[in-house]
Amino acid sequence: MAPHTNHAVIYSPQSAPTPPNMDIRALRGLGIRFIRFQWVDLTNNVRYRVIPRAYFEKMLASPRPSICILTVGLGAVFLKIADGFAADSEYLYVPDMSSVRTLPYKPGHASVLGWFEDKAPVPGRITMEAELCPRRILRQVTETARSVSGVEFLVGFETEFILLTSTKFPVTTVHNLQGYSNSLALPTGSVTEKALEEIVDALEASGVEVQMYHAEAAPGQYEIVTVPLPPLQAVDALVHTRQTIYNIASKHGLRATLAPRIHDYSCGSAAHAHISVHSATDSASKGPKFTIQESAFLAGLLEHLPATLPFTLPLPASYKRMVDGIFSGGTYVCWGTDNREVPVRLCNATSPASRNFEVKTIDGTANPYLALAALLGAGHKGIASGSVLTMKDCAGPSAAERGEDGRQALGISERLPLTWDEARQKLQGSDVMTEIFGENFVQKYLSVNALMAHALDKPPTEAEKLALLVETY
Repeated sequence: MAPHTNHAVIYSPQSAPTPPNMDIRALRGLGIRFIRFQWVDLTNNVRYRVIPRAYFEKMLASPRPSICILTVGLGAVFLKIADGFAADSEYLYVPDMSSVRTLPYKPGHASVLGWFEDKAPVPGRITMEAELCPRRILRQVTETARSVSGVEFLVGFETEFILLTSTKFPVTTVHNLQGYSNSLALPTGSVTEKALEEIVDALEASGVEVQMYHAEAAPGQYEIVTVPLPPLQAVDALVHTRQTIYNIASKHGLRATLAPRIHDYSCGSAAHAHISVHSATDSASKGPKFTIQESAFLAGLLEHLPATLPFTLPLPASYKRMVDGIFSGGTYVCWGTDNREVPVRLCNATSPASRNFEVKTIDGTANPYLALAALLGAGHKGIASGSVLTMKDCAGPSAAERGEDGRQALGISERLPLTWDEARQKLQGSDVMTEIFGENFVQKYLSVNALMAHALDKPPTEAEKLALLVETY
């Protein structure tokens, strides 16, 4: 292959860093005094218990290392319990030591994620792992793809966020009206420049590799891009990245928000995922655009994309980004080479070793374990069933600009859900999403999702609703 064919830094599943899998001696050696034992609930709120290291050591030495968490710790919203959950039911939460990261913004503290498990065997189930555990679901999707189809994935995330000086009415951003990558948005010595640099230093000190950071297009908006990793590692790193952004922004007197769109006159904030498909049995030289596996993955992803939206765009507020012409991916089910107005953008099309699909229909209110499980599960369904990609490349003008005849010529025939209610209907009618998550999980997720949506809609004015949204995300 000619040297000029590939560009960009090349990543592969084999080159991905091995998780540290720290033991208690390593934590002692790093001066860690407290462990933040954290989880991400079904509404994408990060919760944690702080455990002194001495007790954490005893816990790890116990017959079944864990803490007890009420199941409503996954399904409660502002002290209200969603349908399908009970206040008298508990899970065990078991630490996954491969997820341990130090917290440079809080010296002496480290965080660890884990797995939800049933306390005792459940009749009819062969595992103790809890049905509602988001990390388990993502791991299961990736293991199924590997065992059934010999396929692995790498995922890199773009974290877009807005820095606020006030979350009260009126919600006020830091002074940054200059826009995308403009140097005036990060002047040396400014509070934003200091905060961004400290965030990146903290991420790299904790083992999260950063590709770049820059100002984005909306007022007060910035973006941090982290490197591709295997799916579970990638989402663990994303959760850590977001916590680092929140905490260091707070240290500088700011509030970071992942809210989907706070200005109607500008673009919104997303959590774009760059997904690459890897298979030992498929050669990257089989076609000018795609390998056989990539083509089938894209076909499956496009076919089931509408049903993924309740996981990737989970709130009514998320659909303020479901608009054509604001670089959020547009409103039609389609793909395109380097086109920012399609939901699935083909990046590095001429570089087989760094080629990837950027999925734009994700925002920061989504639980990223569930969002990625839905997307990868949809794509793998295409691979496993041998789906054939018939839709043509929507390069150049957007689907909205092409008109009906132009869309038909490319095979673009379906619009994405434009509202929260429509997206939920798509999920409820999807056999594939039910197969990936299980019927019980889908019903309980929809229950929690509705409770959160209604809670965020409760304030009487739009200004108060926005204030609650940015305080929550």
